[in-house]
Amino acid sequence: MGSSVPETGASHVQAVSTPAALIDDAEPAKDTEPPTRDVRLFWCANAADSLGSQASGVVLPLLLLGLGYSPAVVGLVAGVSTATGLLLGPLVAVPADRGARKRVMFWSAVVSALAMGSVAVALAVAEGRPSLVHLLAAVLVERTATACYEAAARGTVALISSPGNLPRVVAGLEAGDRGALVAGPALGGMLYQVSRALPFALDAVSYAVTAGCVRAMRSHLRADRTDSAVAVDMTNRADAADLADGASEPAGSAAQDGSVPRPVPRPVPRPVPRSAHGTWSALAAEASAGARLVRTTPLLRLVLVWTTTVNGVLAALYYDAVFTLQENGHGGTPMGLVLALAGAAGLAGSLAAPRLVRALSPVRAVVTVSWLMIPLAAALATAGGPWTYGALFGGLCLIMPSATVILQARAIHGTPPELQARAGSVLATAAGGAAAVAPALAGFLTAHAGAAVPALVCAGVLVLLALHTTLRAGRTLATGVPPKDTPAEDVRARGRDV
Repeated sequence: MGSSVPETGASHVQAVSTPAALIDDAEPAKDTEPPTRDVRLFWCANAADSLGSQASGVVLPLLLLGLGYSPAVVGLVAGVSTATGLLLGPLVAVPADRGARKRVMFWSAVVSALAMGSVAVALAVAEGRPSLVHLLAAVLVERTATACYEAAARGTVALISSPGNLPRVVAGLEAGDRGALVAGPALGGMLYQVSRALPFALDAVSYAVTAGCVRAMRSHLRADRTDSAVAVDMTNRADAADLADGASEPAGSAAQDGSVPRPVPRPVPRPVPRSAHGTWSALAAEASAGARLVRTTPLLRLVLVWTTTVNGVLAALYYDAVFTLQENGHGGTPMGLVLALAGAAGLAGSLAAPRLVRALSPVRAVVTVSWLMIPLAAALATAGGPWTYGALFGGLCLIMPSATVILQARAIHGTPPELQARAGSVLATAAGGAAAVAPALAGFLTAHAGAAVPALVCAGVLVLLALHTTLRAGRTLATGVPPKDTPAEDVRARGRDV
């Protein structure tokens, strides 16, 4: 189940012509290829998943409170489900990158459908009062399965889209998320008024649609790999040993009589049995491969800093708005208005993002968006009514998709295919962690310094982000994507060196 808080967006290929807007600052691209069948199915799966999650996520706290549970229990359920997703993502990304991506996505969606379906059935037949144990178990199972699905799905875009179509595919996913943010909470609220079970039944159906779309995709969603990480490591060690042996022997010892020296046959490395400690060390190394790639790649570091900061700022600003509106005597309906306006603006921005990405240079677009967010965040310090909050949040959500589409497309293209899910999990975990911590910080500042302080602090953080982006974007985003028919090994090397 997803959160209703506005966020930045969350992801091999046959090479085609790449938009000039993603290559340099010279001239925009003229066209892109139409989306493939698998891309359309993935869009549908993402939109269905997001719609059901938003519909059930907005009413789950209402259900728990209506059953007589305390706000502490509600917070515990939300916190545990969020922590589960953050912890499982990097671990599940390993089998996904190893070739099990489609199976993980399909069965995760099936398990989520069964979990939410059990909640709907319990609400329908148990006089609307299922046990807390059942609700907790179902939510944890659904959250675990959803975390597995999201971790595996992060590498899908690079496997079903050509490099030139990455911005359009990412923008389509953003549009689905924003549309669900607009329609999902309202739909969930209306269904909840009819029956408590209906929002969870809708969520179960949405997961079933997601599973069907994944199953119908023609691609196997496997990255092409010639060697496993262990084999590569063994080969590197063998090569180093051979070079050391060759350097220690007299050069041309077999050619003392003038004959041509015969090549020394290279020993074939044999797998070495591993102890339990060695197996766990290897698994830890596999799981941390994404973190190492992000740490050593300037492009991914920029994406990490930008998305993490913006997600934390948005979460803090949202909860600051909740605290301020509640203090001014407004109820839940005004917050629904704020979310609706923000979601509608984000949807419009996502739909316009592909054209803007083709028309603007990536450096100029990301830097401009980074600076434009500052006055909007600062103005929230003076906001008092829901319409003002809605307009300012709408402005933020309207301009952000252009930057997030560029950064996500670059991150996807700059990551080796066999590390897509693991690198994506690192980025998502950092952004999710920031969004989880930010509400507590916003509440602390509101309680001890006033309702206007969180917005001013967020504006200051955005100033630092804009300065960092201005200094770094020119070197990281101006580097072009590989041209058509670039060998896969060159693409991997470029992804590490960007």
